[in-house]
Amino acid sequence: MKDAITIENLPAEAYSYIQGLAGKTIVVKYGGNAMINQALKRAVMEDVVLLSRTGIKIVLVHGGGPEISNMLKIMGKETEFINGLRYTDKETAEIAAMVLAGKVNKNLVSLIGLCGGKAIGLCGLDGGMLQVEKMRSEVDLGFVGEIVSIDPSPVTMTLENGFIPVIATVGADRDGQTYNINADTAAAAIAGALKAEKLVSMTDVKGLLREKDNEDSLISSISTAEIPELIEAGIISGGMIPKIKSCVDGIKSGIGEAVIIDGRTVHSLLDVLLSGRAVGTRIY
Repeated sequence: MKDAITIENLPAEAYSYIQGLAGKTIVVKYGGNAMINQALKRAVMEDVVLLSRTGIKIVLVHGGGPEISNMLKIMGKETEFINGLRYTDKETAEIAAMVLAGKVNKNLVSLIGLCGGKAIGLCGLDGGMLQVEKMRSEVDLGFVGEIVSIDPSPVTMTLENGFIPVIATVGADRDGQTYNINADTAAAAIAGALKAEKLVSMTDVKGLLREKDNEDSLISSISTAEIPELIEAGIISGGMIPKIKSCVDGIKSGIGEAVIIDGRTVHSLLDVLLSGRAVGTRIY
């Protein structure tokens, strides 16, 4: 594991990028293996704190799929995925809310504090941030929510008071029923509502690969116009479909660009924001 990077030992070329991003909002979707490996988790939180100290407004939106699956296993429930999305019955929705807004969210808030930062944990229920309805799809996904409106004020107030918002992706419908929300979908919607400069999605692959399991076939950039063809060809498939589609939705709603990066690589978040190197897959 590499040593922690501080503002004092940043590479000289990073300062030009800091100047360009200072005061701008960057939404980071955090998930995958970087959430499971404890050393990686700490490294990511150190990077989040460092970026916040440079004047960048960092918003951390997290998933917690492995933690949810583990809790379901403990409780004797099966985990089922359909087209990359978790099937969620009513009991699973309650478990997901408990795990995401409780255990996972507060663990990240605490870790940011240990890394010298200040964070406040939020979820889509707070201040009515994420209003949802049952997702309409060809296959019934149960209590999986589709976002119909966003009130970003809980996030903006948190940022204005010098805290890093850490957001768990659960929301409620008009009747108060809790729904699980795909973290990629929620991150893109939040980024759009905030008119973020960039959406960075940290996952457990190098980016979008032209050939499955061949990391040398990384596609470094794609336009939104190319995506339907790539889905048709099967290059974008499984869990990458909602990830890519959410990036497209975010771009359409006003974010500058979206980037999918490898969360398994230490300091990949710094690499994509504070260097001129091509990292992961950029969607524009």
